[in-house]
This record gives sequence, C-alpha cells and structure tokens, in this order.
Amino acid sequence: MLILVTSPSRELHPLNIDMEDNRRKQTKGCDLRSRLQRRSSHAPNTERLSTEEIILWSQSLERLLTSKYGMATFQAFLKSEFSDENIEFWLICEDYKKIKSSFRLSSRAKKIYKTYIEAEAPKEINIDHKTRDLIGQNVKTPSTVCFDEAQRIVYSLMEKDSYPRFLRSNIYRTLLDSASDYTKM
Repeated sequence: MLILVTSPSRELHPLNIDMEDNRRKQTKGCDLRSRLQRRSSHAPNTERLSTEEIILWSQSLERLLTSKYGMATFQAFLKSEFSDENIEFWLICEDYKKIKSSFRLSSRAKKIYKTYIEAEAPKEINIDHKTRDLIGQNVKTPSTVCFDEAQRIVYSLMEKDSYPRFLRSNIYRTLLDSASDYTKM
C-alpha cells in the first residue's frame, strides 16, 4: 500500500503568489514518483492508500469525489491546470445545502453569487445566460436548492471534460504506478 501524507491546503493570496511560483519552479524538475515514494516513508499524519482505491477512482467521477484522497488529488490536478473553480463551486454548493439558518443561507447565497455566478466574477463558472439569470432571481429569496441547476451543469462539465483529462494525467498515472510498485515490494 502507498502511504499518503496529508498536509493543510494553502490558499494563494496576492502576497505569496511569488513564493508559490518559486516553490513550483523548485519542484518542477523533481520526478513525481520519487516525491511520492519519499513521502511514503514519513510516519506522522499518514494513512494507507491502496491500489484498489486508486483504481476505483477511474470508475466514475462520483467515486472519485467520495474518496477523501481522490477529492484531494482531483483538486490538485485542477489547480495545476488553473481550472479549480468548478470543483470549488461544487463543494461550496454541497456545504451550502446543509445550512439551516435563513440568515446564513441568504448571506452565503449572495457571497456564492458574487464569487462564482455573476458576470466577471473572480471565479466565474461556465454556465449559460438563462441559468445565470435564474440564479440571480433565486438568490433574492434563497433556498437550499437555488444553485442546483448551476451545480448540475458544473458537475456535467467536470464529468465530460476535467475527469477524463484527470484519468489521462501524469498525476493520476504516476500515483497509480507508484501504488502498484509499492504493493510489489
């Protein structure tokens, strides 16, 4: 089994973008397989990730997203392609649906709309004008389902575009190969 080391995610803030770029340049030349194998030797905060689990990720996007490490790996892949707004939006909508307070629902709906839905939003998702207008109306009287149509569209886009690219990516292939190599030891 491959051991995956967890670490807290880092947000990219304007002040540390240069530091992030420098870190990427330093690690760009490193072989992903050797980095994964080095990480597997660290003991703290580790969990075993089986080859079987990694293979299950290839069965469906839903399987990938229900796996803690599948989700993290997919997010890392999307971030590396500068297209992580879809998964971020989808996850935020999943959390949004759990809100019970009408005040928090309204506040969060406005924030989601400004961040992902409105034209020229900082993390604007790719949805049609009709859906964008519908959500604009829904946000005026928010409910737990006001983003459902946009979430469905985004999921479909990920399933048809991002997910197949992920399965063909060096990140997924190397992780799968490393897990297979590790089980042979």
